[in-house]
Amino acid sequence: MSTRSTLAFLKTESGSGLLLVFAALAAIIWANTPISDVYFAFVNHPLTVQVGGFAETMSVLKWVKNGLMAIFFFVVGLEIKYEILRGELSNPRRLALPVLAAIGGVAAPAGVYLLFNAGAGGAPQGWPTPAATDIAFAVAALAIAAPRLPTSLRVFLLTLAIADDLIAVILIAALFTQDIRPWMLGGATATLAVLALMSRWKTAPLFFYVLAWILLWAFTLKSGVSTSLAGVMAAFAIPIEPRRPGESSLLHDLMKNLHPYVAFLILPLFAFVAAGFSFASLPAKDLLGPVPLGLALGLFLGKQIGVFGAAALVIGLKLARRPTGAKWLELYGVSLLCGIGFTMSLFIGGLAFDPGDAAMQTQVRVGVVGGSLLSALVGMGVLAFAAARRPLDQN
Repeated sequence: MSTRSTLAFLKTESGSGLLLVFAALAAIIWANTPISDVYFAFVNHPLTVQVGGFAETMSVLKWVKNGLMAIFFFVVGLEIKYEILRGELSNPRRLALPVLAAIGGVAAPAGVYLLFNAGAGGAPQGWPTPAATDIAFAVAALAIAAPRLPTSLRVFLLTLAIADDLIAVILIAALFTQDIRPWMLGGATATLAVLALMSRWKTAPLFFYVLAWILLWAFTLKSGVSTSLAGVMAAFAIPIEPRRPGESSLLHDLMKNLHPYVAFLILPLFAFVAAGFSFASLPAKDLLGPVPLGLALGLFLGKQIGVFGAAALVIGLKLARRPTGAKWLELYGVSLLCGIGFTMSLFIGGLAFDPGDAAMQTQVRVGVVGGSLLSALVGMGVLAFAAARRPLDQN
């Protein structure tokens, strides 16, 4: 992205992060009031969509998760493709630090989670859950705590989160695809091939793309594959070259136009329907069970160890430089913010654990929200302290 587009992206993410906080708090508060049954009735209310021979009945939560979140992953795919071909991920010199930090930020949280869940009574299948970073929440926390820190830190966080999203998509594809329906998967593959061919037609009407996207999503939903993959794969088929000389590309236009809707509508709605849980449904002894404890500490301890440890190693070996103008304490503060898993961790947790097991889903929400909140508060505290020291200590 250009400097201007990057700053606009970060501004949108900052505003979205604040909205995510309010949406999640509203859900948790409502779920613990005397009218909590209204919240859970809404979240679990069945909705049927039928178009011709296609019919699907799912709860509101599942429609948001399998329908609207596919649009989120479509935008994520557009951003990943752009960054790989034109942006930060296309420059090997800038690539090493955030990408290797992202890898460390996936491995260490998984290791911490498995320390609590590898044995009897644990749930080892949930190890990918604390591996994700919620970019909107993290960027918002950075903007609030230390708005005057170097832009290089924000770009580092943005690039790391994009690499993190790519790893998350790979994990979803590898681990959470089951009960495959070959004919439906074949239909999705054929539709994706048509999209790839259409990318050579630079002036193809947008209406054709929309029809192909809907068809790809429907086939993927029925195939047993996560619809998040349909969103990412559809994005990879969008042309990045300008449609006509002097015009912007379809990829750029879609990324620019869809991103505000994803940031201010889809993600807050997902946070609202996915974050709500009742403390009454979770016995006190389960608050320190292996799943919530593994998730919370995986996000809070694992992320900072993995991200900061990998970054320090890469910089120490002179494979990359510290972000321009940034101090070690500031880099550590950003590493703490990477432990804000929130929407991405809730999404992966919904795939990793049986959605019909309400008690386990509550434990997942407690662990993700608790670990994300702790990472946000401590990270913001460290960054605010570092920012306050800047005028006195410029070395």
